[in-house]
Amino acid sequence: MQNVYFISGMGADKRVFQFLDLGFCNPIFIEWTSPLPGETISQYAARLRHQITDKEPVIVGLSFGGMIAIEIAKQIPVKKLILLSSAKSEKEIPYYIRGLRYLPLHKLVTSSFLRWANQYAYRLMGIAGRSDKIIVADMFREADGRLLLWAVHQIAHWKNNVAIDNVVHIHGTADILLPYRFILADHTIEGGEHLMLMNQADTISELLKRILEEI
Repeated sequence: MQNVYFISGMGADKRVFQFLDLGFCNPIFIEWTSPLPGETISQYAARLRHQITDKEPVIVGLSFGGMIAIEIAKQIPVKKLILLSSAKSEKEIPYYIRGLRYLPLHKLVTSSFLRWANQYAYRLMGIAGRSDKIIVADMFREADGRLLLWAVHQIAHWKNNVAIDNVVHIHGTADILLPYRFILADHTIEGGEHLMLMNQADTISELLKRILEEI
């Protein structure tokens, strides 16, 4: 059975993938680690990729995890890279997030604030159900505060313009955090929000299965 490496989004962990039916593969969940002082996203990806043992892996990256997956794919060959609610390059990052490079308002935010999941955060991520909110709140509360602050800075300053081979991009039309109008998607999920893999799990599972069967 095919090993597939899953990288969750900022503030999340493997629990975010629990609603997917992954019976078609052997899922391996990459674990986040604290960033080192002054570490770049490329350097961080180099450390994270040591959790990958396949020579040409299949990687599924969610949101910021997809950006990390892109950085890994710039360092090692990949058989397939599947992005969920993510971005392939800085052009797909909204201009108002990139604007934090010049007006770094994010530096005024504390890690405790980022770990606090509120109604605004749920709206950004497309979370409505009570059980989903509990899962998301637990993940954020338990997240590494240093990692969250570092990730926000890296997203704002990400300047990747390298085209990676074997990339498949899945994106929802109702994504607020990374709006669809900025994205060049290979597969469009109508009404899909940022964490559509939780509330449209059947659709995403079937699509992932079909993509992997084509490898």
